[in-house]
Amino acid sequence: MATLFTPLQVGDLSLPNRIIMAPLTRVRAGPTHVPNDMMVEYYAQRATSGLVMTECTMVDAHACAFMGEGGIYSPAHIAGWKRVTDAVHARGGRIFMQIWHPGRAAHSLLNEGEQPVCSSARAIRNLTTQTPEGEKPYETPRALRTDEIPRFVGMFRDAARNARAAGFDGVQIHGAHGYLIDTFLRDGVNDRTDAYGGSIENRARLLLEVVEAAIGVWGAGRVAVRISPLVPFNDMTDSNPEALVAHVAEQLSRRRVAFLEVRHEDHQLPREQAILRIARGRFKGVLMTNGGYTRETAEAVVAGGAADAVVFGRLYIANPDLVERFARKAPLNELNAARLYGGGNDGYTDYPFLAATG
Repeated sequence: MATLFTPLQVGDLSLPNRIIMAPLTRVRAGPTHVPNDMMVEYYAQRATSGLVMTECTMVDAHACAFMGEGGIYSPAHIAGWKRVTDAVHARGGRIFMQIWHPGRAAHSLLNEGEQPVCSSARAIRNLTTQTPEGEKPYETPRALRTDEIPRFVGMFRDAARNARAAGFDGVQIHGAHGYLIDTFLRDGVNDRTDAYGGSIENRARLLLEVVEAAIGVWGAGRVAVRISPLVPFNDMTDSNPEALVAHVAEQLSRRRVAFLEVRHEDHQLPREQAILRIARGRFKGVLMTNGGYTRETAEAVVAGGAADAVVFGRLYIANPDLVERFARKAPLNELNAARLYGGGNDGYTDYPFLAATG
């Protein structure tokens, strides 16, 4: 029976444990989007994770949504991230980069006046975003033309190449949370009538083309995917998420990607548990689950075989030594929720380690 501390082969990588650090937007890179000293230390602190995943990282200069997320589209970004990967590897860790395009969750004020793009010309409703001019409603995006889509696939291919040059151990493709790829996957937004809309097979086409582009750079054993079929964040819905997951999981299994991460709104919800069962049945590789787990619930899901590893977000923000705390069943630090996004070291690299707390 597997535990959180049972080693796991994930594609080409051997993980020492199944306690995975989630991709976490922290917005500390500043206007250049180049990783800095704070970010080097932040990721290195968490190197005992079975696998560290970076925050969502821009595949293009006009793919900004957060005024300070990391980028991977220039030599300066490669050099900045190389400092991060070197630091994580020096402490014995493994690290994937999450590559990402925000799609309609971007804003023209953050992208030199460029209108956001999406599967369809549908804005995120009833929400605002932070821009250099303050809080603004999301803009109506323009639908990508069919002939433009290869250029966007190319952005992900270039990002995968740059991530490899920066010393990462692999890449995770962000297909969740209402960003560009997810707006093609889910029919609550995608109303296209070309080869990228309509049927589930068509709506999954962009994701699979990006996956194949990344595999061409890395090999399948170092490419992963994140999806969030039931998460409503960024005004997202789908008419049949169960069928969507079945198809995506089956297609990713055929391509032998390293792992599939299912991001839940709340892993305890019956429909989320059903989605995880569908993914488990259709995807023959390593399946990871993410969505409000505690040590106890994570141990149960791994021991029961519903997933192979558990991805932790907020617990990893507040506890850089989460693996050690879980192993010793030690108390956990409280999250400094006021310092999640932007700012300095406060609430970022200043959480105490177990040894410092006795």
